[in-house]
Amino acid sequence: MFGDQQPSSCHRSRCEIGNASVQRTIWHLQHCDIFSELSIESLERIEPRCRARKFAARTPIYLPSEVADSVLLLTSGMAKICNLTNEGKQSILAFVEPGELFGELAVFERETREEYVETIEASTLVMIPITAMQELVEKNHRVALSLTKMIGLRRHRIERRLKNLLFLSNHDRLVHLLLDLAEQFGIHCSDGIRLRIKLAHQELANLMGSTRETVTILLGHLKDEGLIEVGRKRIVLLDATRMASQVHRKSTWDHLDGPN
Repeated sequence: MFGDQQPSSCHRSRCEIGNASVQRTIWHLQHCDIFSELSIESLERIEPRCRARKFAARTPIYLPSEVADSVLLLTSGMAKICNLTNEGKQSILAFVEPGELFGELAVFERETREEYVETIEASTLVMIPITAMQELVEKNHRVALSLTKMIGLRRHRIERRLKNLLFLSNHDRLVHLLLDLAEQFGIHCSDGIRLRIKLAHQELANLMGSTRETVTILLGHLKDEGLIEVGRKRIVLLDATRMASQVHRKSTWDHLDGPN
């Protein structure tokens, strides 16, 4: 009889795929520091309002002047937050890794984006509607505090880079930049500290407010000094302690430097 028929295999497959997608989204939300202390029930209420998207490498995620209607959680890949100068040059403000939010300023009544975000490599993300994020901030003080801390940390990094841009030489700015990248993206290896983020010389120039030609020359000087090893979009800090000493910066890498 019709009432006794079992669901078709296609129907079951669609349900299983849908359930798997829901569980993945909840898992990603749960493993974001800002949402880590929320209950499963709270995450399950947010999930139906979220949307997952995939982006190819070097693809804009959003552009300036677009409507700021969501906060985004990167779940795989890597992205960069940028501004364009009046001359049309790109200035990189920050990098985003899996598990990090971006576009978060939209929570505080910003109607349009001011910056633009572009993927560095193939990436996936979860889009969280602004209304859902604002409700979380209003109802959960830990979410509000974590979000504020994240904004403060990004601002601190940008302000430190701006200070370096105003007062330091190109050489010192590059050394500080490489040490900053080592703090955020460094991996201990037999030779020293390898940067797991792959950046072209132009991207390094965009980060420190210089030119690709200047960066290429300065990287060559650091290599000749035995401080770094450079390959195609690959940089290893061979002696981060000595680099920190050159720019009068406290070293936190003594135990990670490679053999002398």
